[in-house]
Amino acid sequence: MKIEKLKILENRSGCPIATSLDVLGDKWSLIIIRDIFIGRTSFTDFLNSPEKISTNILKSRLNKLEYFEIIYHKVSKTDRKVKNYFLTEKGMDLYPLVYELSMWSLKHLDFEHHPLTVEWIKATKGKSASQIIEKTVTEYKNSIKDTLSS
Repeated sequence: MKIEKLKILENRSGCPIATSLDVLGDKWSLIIIRDIFIGRTSFTDFLNSPEKISTNILKSRLNKLEYFEIIYHKVSKTDRKVKNYFLTEKGMDLYPLVYELSMWSLKHLDFEHHPLTVEWIKATKGKSASQIIEKTVTEYKNSIKDTLSS
């Protein structure tokens, strides 16, 4: 599948980091992307994350991430009122960033770890960054294989 580049109409400086931050640099976008990687897919799932995003901000960020083709949604087959969100190839390409931000935080910041973080640290102990990144993206792709093909 070919990934199309979207034209950024307004950008602060032409710097790739600044431009990326224009799309992803708010308080919530990477948290939503993280949540999708760990299996949260619905609006309610995102609202129940420990960070407690408000409904209006969540709606805005989901729309923004869809606009930039980082995520997409499918209506649930069991409940037509529920949208399930998934990462596009562009979104999956963000996992190395999510991983490295996690590792930087674990290395340099002292904070109480969420139980899922503790579990993740144990599960990845002794593995290289490239192994963890490749395994996570492959597992995610396998978990959504049906939605990718339709």
